[in-house]
Amino acid sequence: MKVTEQNRHIYWNPYFGGFLLGLIVLFTFYMTGRGLGASGAMKSTVVAAVDVVAPTHAENNAYYSKFISEDKSPLNNWLVFEVLGILIGGLISGGLSGRIGWKVQHSPKITKRRRLYFALGGGILFGIGAQLGRGCTSGAALSGMSVLSVGGFISTIAIFGTGYLAAYFFRKNWI
Repeated sequence: MKVTEQNRHIYWNPYFGGFLLGLIVLFTFYMTGRGLGASGAMKSTVVAAVDVVAPTHAENNAYYSKFISEDKSPLNNWLVFEVLGILIGGLISGGLSGRIGWKVQHSPKITKRRRLYFALGGGILFGIGAQLGRGCTSGAALSGMSVLSVGGFISTIAIFGTGYLAAYFFRKNWI
């Protein structure tokens, strides 16, 4: 039996994973003075890309110009390294357990193409929501709740409540 077949469906206990995530949030607050959040890395990446492609536009734009300076790249931000670490760690984990492959998981009731359209649409809506909400779910829920912020609890209830409501309308694509 190959190692990849032997370890194919072994996952960490989700409670242990949640406990470790809580420790990481506490450590992040201790080290940086703020919590986790991935949307800041995306913002830094977009600002750096706009600055490379259209530097005049970036300098004259009220939003982009706040993050651009001559001596420091927007990509020199710990959040960018956090997200890179998550991606690299996921690749290592998937590689060690033999779960890396090019496949699209979907219900037999929908096509691969429709599944990808839904994923792209959801990702775009999530990105827009993260900008409107001034942060992503990890920033709003994990970091907000870890400091007992009322806004963090409201955000978490809204995130999961909206997910449950939306699932009612989209469940036919999966069940």
